[in-house]
Amino acid sequence: MAKKTVTQTKVEDLTFHGRVVSIQSELKAPKSQYNSFGKYNYRNQEDILEAVKPLLNKYGLSLTITDEIKEVGELVFVEARAILHAPDGSVEAKAQAGIDPNRKGMDIAQSFGSSSSYARKYALNGLFLIDDTKDADSTNTHDKNQATTLVKKAWLNEGTPEFTKAQAYIKAGNGIADIKKKYSISKTVEAKLLA
Repeated sequence: MAKKTVTQTKVEDLTFHGRVVSIQSELKAPKSQYNSFGKYNYRNQEDILEAVKPLLNKYGLSLTITDEIKEVGELVFVEARAILHAPDGSVEAKAQAGIDPNRKGMDIAQSFGSSSSYARKYALNGLFLIDDTKDADSTNTHDKNQATTLVKKAWLNEGTPEFTKAQAYIKAGNGIADIKKKYSISKTVEAKLLA
């Protein structure tokens, strides 16, 4: 007996897994956005959602996207979750994006919104197996030096010679801003430095 292909199988006969695989293989999300500064095409969250909605309807699945603001040390980020639902199963993907409340040209709401959109796009990419390796984000160097600096800074810990030196620096009338340029500082350690 010949094995049925997806096109020969009725949608209602597919398992949850089979419907997810079908959407992942059928989804075509074009790069309809253009960045005139970098001269490249890219796709955003809206492009992916526009392309996937007819497939969700076809395969009887629903999609939920949520955000949660988190903090690790002093790094604030948004974690997005994209979840496919059906009565017989669910599957999800997560992605994170840092939030810079001091981003040039943006107020705080725009900064959070931009990070949310970015995280949601990559959660959707993970869920639907969209490969963006040749997308602009893989070659875009905007603000990457700043992000690298944040990751490479050592943590300032209480009881270390560096902490004692930092305390003396602040007692001499200097501000904590210069110390933060060199070290990552938890709120607890910062409070002890300023006490």
